[in-house]
Formats: sequence, structure tokens, C-alpha cells
Amino acid sequence: MTPDEALARIRRHDGRLRAFVTVFDPPLLGEDLDGPVFAIKDLFDVAGVPTGGGARVPLDPNPARHALAVQRLLQAGWSAVGKTHTVELAYGGWGTNRAVGAPWNPWDARVHRVPGGSSSGSAVAVAAGMCDAALGSDTGGSVRIPAAVCGVVGLKPGRGLVSLEGVHPLCPALDTVGTLARDVATAARMLATISGPDGADAVRDPFDAEAALSAEVRGRRLAALPLDALGEVDPDVTRLYGEAIGRLRDLGLSVETVEPPAVLEQSFAANGLLMAGEGWRIWRERIARWRDEMDPWIVRRFEAGRDITDEQLADAHARRAADQRAFHDWLAPYGGLLSPTCPIPAPPIDDVDETTSPLSRLTRAANYLDLPAITVPCGLCAGGLPAGLQILGRPGDEAGVVALGAAFERVSGWNGRSSDLSGFG
Repeated sequence: MTPDEALARIRRHDGRLRAFVTVFDPPLLGEDLDGPVFAIKDLFDVAGVPTGGGARVPLDPNPARHALAVQRLLQAGWSAVGKTHTVELAYGGWGTNRAVGAPWNPWDARVHRVPGGSSSGSAVAVAAGMCDAALGSDTGGSVRIPAAVCGVVGLKPGRGLVSLEGVHPLCPALDTVGTLARDVATAARMLATISGPDGADAVRDPFDAEAALSAEVRGRRLAALPLDALGEVDPDVTRLYGEAIGRLRDLGLSVETVEPPAVLEQSFAANGLLMAGEGWRIWRERIARWRDEMDPWIVRRFEAGRDITDEQLADAHARRAADQRAFHDWLAPYGGLLSPTCPIPAPPIDDVDETTSPLSRLTRAANYLDLPAITVPCGLCAGGLPAGLQILGRPGDEAGVVALGAAFERVSGWNGRSSDLSGFG
């Protein structure tokens, strides 16, 4: 789409959807005016534009420069139309925000349903066709969760591929930059554009999207989580997961249902400990100063890290390294590991229990174990709400998850399906 087309759709639909916190009108044009249009999670710096981070008090009222991922997209000809809502300080999977408000999931115009978090606005903007793609960050599922419940593609690379320069942290040990789009090819090409060394933590070569998208997947061997390893799952999600596995087998892939190592389930709590421990150390001074202006549930999550000692945190990092080695060895014979992305479709926002995190139950493992992952729409649950298929890849194998995601997309039956936006005029 053109920037003008994107802005027209934002004007038409975003009054209710509330995907954007800042609209660039005129847009921030890339060096090639024919490039795709993107949106930016409000955790990434854009020069001269406040970085709100989902908070009433901006994290940076006037950044001096663009985040490197933003700069690379502009240099490659992409054009930006705005910054999108996030859960405050990116700490939440529902997509709720009691500080500045939460976007509206575009699949239900009558009931305000959660958009998923923390890259909530990015997913809504893509799902509603207000941009071609969007930047998000993912610490425990924050790209894949909103992508799944909003019916779009979410791609999370492993660490070291994309620079975190200019992206405000939640947990430096886990944070990654990811992409959201309506199709796998656009998500992969966006990842390719922002990838590559930055002279700091990004040390890997740029991602080759075209090679991944054209790769043959027939004959690959995949593992799939059995139903008894998924915990409580919505019946429609279970049905769609089974149908997705069947479609992959019809493509000529070998899909084996296997019991995973215990660390897969244990990674949920382990990932949470790292987020709380590191997040508290980063943001405690801000919380002390601005807690009355913050979402109280966000404050509670950070304060859970207050009692985590430096020794406990060091032990958690050592345990994580050992867990990664063991799981990577287990996964090595397979080209990927399949599961639902989220165990339930998007509930009404008024029904959210902030003491629980079911949407991230199956996504946190990818961060804890440092695996690339993609979610691809796999159908609609009762009430017309989307569900996603998650594919975890071997360490460093973004090409594998993109190839598998693209192959599944071709046979998924989704075919670019989008929500009815007539109720969001």
C-alpha cells in the first residue's frame, strides 16, 4: 500500500481500534517511495518523537536518533505511518493498559476483546490493514501472542540477529525484535531488512529472506507437542491444531507427536523469574518516582523482582544456559517443534484475570531457550476469533521457521482472510 492509503485507513478505522498512539501525517518517508508501509511499537525510538512505552510519562520525551531497526527500514525504502500502543513497559501478554488504554481486537466490533500483548497496537494495525507490517519486541511472546489472537503472522528471531539499539528494555537476557505482517513473506523480508551486525550485541550475518521463502520443505521431520503436554486448551484451538498438523503431513512432512523434555514446561516460570529480576533492576527508580501514574498491575509484576537476589539471578542464568544446551540437543533431530501459539482465543477485556498469563504459556519457551519462532494463522474458533500455529526452530534457524511457515500458509486455508471492519468506521 502507499503511505496515503495507509493514512486513509487509519483515519477511517483507528478512532475505535486505537492501534496508534502517534500518527505520522505526513508520513516518515523512506528513501524509496515505492517501499512498504510500516508501524513502530512505541518502545522503539524515533528521532524527535516521544517514546511513550505505554506510559503516561514518556520513557524518552525527545530521542536524538532512530532505533537502528527503524533507521534500516527507512534506508531500505520503507515508510513509517506511526507508533503503536504497547502494554506499559512491555510487561504483559493480554494487551491491557490501565495507564493509557488498550487497542481493540479487530475481530469483534461489538465486544472489546484483548489484542494480545505486549505489541498490541502493532498487531491491530496490521490486522486492520492500516500498514503492511509492524515492528514489535518479544520477551516472552510479545510479538507472537498479539499476532495469533489478531490473525496475522508474527516472527521472532533468535538473539544476535537484530539490533536492540534504541529499543527500551524489559529483560536484556530475553529481549528480541520481531516483525508482524499479514503474510510470511512480508514478515520475513522485514526481518531481513533490519537484521545484521550492529557493532554491539547483534553479531550474526543478515537474514536471507528469499532463500528461506523458496526452500523446499517436503521430507522434513517435525516434532509436535501432544495434547496432554499443552495443558488446558480451548476445544476449537485443539481442533485447529490437529487440522494444521494434518495439512503439514499432506505437504509431505513427517510430523511426530513426541513428549518434550520437562524444561519446556518449566521454562514458563524460569522465564518469568528472569523478566521480574532484570526488569526490576532496570526500572525500579522509575517505578519509585512514577508508580501512581502507572498501571498498578505492571507495578506488581516488576515488584515481584524486588526480592530476587543477585545470587538467585546469577543461578537462574546458569540454569538457563544448561537448559538451553540440553533442549537444543533434544531438538536437533527435528526441523521444528509445533504447538498452538495461544491456548485460547481472545477473551473480552473485562474478563481478564491479570494474575494469570495463559496467552504466554506456550510462547515463553522460545525466549528462554533462545529459539526462533513464527506464528501463522490456522483458522477461526467459535465466534470468528483467530488462532495461530506456532513453529519453534532449532537455534539460529530462522530460515527453517520461515520456510515451514510459508509452506503451511499456502495450504492453511487462511488465504489472507481479514476481519470485517465495517463496525469500526
